[in-house]
Amino acid sequence: MTRTRTRSQHDRTAGLRPRPGQGRVARLLVAALLAAGSFGLTACGYSLAGRGSFLPSYIRTIGIPPFGNHTSFFDVGQVFTQKVRSEFIGRGKFVVRPDTTGVDAVLTGDVTSISIAPASFTAQQQASRYVITVVAKISLYDNHAKKVLWQNPSMVFQEDYEASSGTSALDPTAFFGQQTQALDRVSTDFAKTVVSSILEAF
Repeated sequence: MTRTRTRSQHDRTAGLRPRPGQGRVARLLVAALLAAGSFGLTACGYSLAGRGSFLPSYIRTIGIPPFGNHTSFFDVGQVFTQKVRSEFIGRGKFVVRPDTTGVDAVLTGDVTSISIAPASFTAQQQASRYVITVVAKISLYDNHAKKVLWQNPSMVFQEDYEASSGTSALDPTAFFGQQTQALDRVSTDFAKTVVSSILEAF
């Protein structure tokens, strides 16, 4: 960032005195610019739906039914659902239920795809790191206001990690079967991303 010197600094460097009242004018100008910047940020925060605010204070109970699973790995929906529930509970502000009625809000999700690709290779041209990409559809509905509070129809989550010895399968079913901790790690990080996106309204 380029550092800008004020006129008074320039005058001192040149051995001259600043004109009377010049410092006060400069301070007023800076204050006006800061105020305008703050107003601009506030305006932007309210002009974009789903940004700049937390959940309404009356939302204390969240229903999270099982996620839909459109992948070839049969445990994904169940595991991801449980991780998201646990992440909400861990925040200490919400009661989480599997129901869609009798709750303040309902979070629904569908895991639409999971893909795996090698990220780096060894000297023997074997994959040493993999990248897992999860695509999901997430929506949070306010049962009181009868409206969608937050949604992402195509949320993309990626995570990479070291491959275990002998692991070469790129099919999610075979890959998760070889690395028992892989699904746990991916689902945990996925849940943190989902909950943080909703609560912090990124």
